This record gives sequence, structure tokens and C-alpha cells, in this order.
Amino acid sequence: MDEDGFDDGRALNDEDIIDELFAVIESRKTELPGGSYTTSLFTHEKGENAVLEKLGEETTELILAAKDDDNEELAHEAADIVYHLLVLLSMKGMNLEDLRGELRKRR
Repeated sequence: MDEDGFDDGRALNDEDIIDELFAVIESRKTELPGGSYTTSLFTHEKGENAVLEKLGEETTELILAAKDDDNEELAHEAADIVYHLLVLLSMKGMNLEDLRGELRKRR
């Protein structure tokens, strides 16, 4: 797979998928491989605005999918939001523990 379909041949546990995804995002940020969508976000001329725009676009698509009761599309758009959110966290020098810590406060 790849060009950011992220299949390096290892089986992933569902519980680990976000950690694995974030690790790939961090790797793309460091290595900047050509042909990678993630790399293009880190190197975009608009900087973080490119990711912020994508988050806005994906949020609108998520809202429309929810309004239309299209659960398949809703899951797809939710995954897009999570992915772009992880890219933004990485851009800001944050990590998953920062996110987990905030979520723990909300239990």
C-alpha cells in the first residue's frame, strides 16, 4: 500500500492503530519522502494553514454525512479528521500523550 496508505507489512492491533499512524506521521515529518501526502502537508507553501483548511473541509464533510445518516461516509470523514488532527499535533510539536492527558482530564 503506502503513498500514505501506511501498510508496512506488519499486522496492527486495533488498539495500536492511532499510535502506529502517529509514528508514521512523525517519520514522514522527519524523512520527507517524495510522493507522500503527509510530506506534502509538512512542506506546503501555506504551512500549517494547509492542514487547518483540510480540517475545516473534512469537518464540513463529516457534518453532511451525519445529516444524511450515511454511516459509511461518516466513518470515512471521521478518520480523515483524526488523521489531519494528528498531523496538526505533530506540526505543533505535540504528541499523543499530550492528547491522552487532556482526554484523561475529561473522564
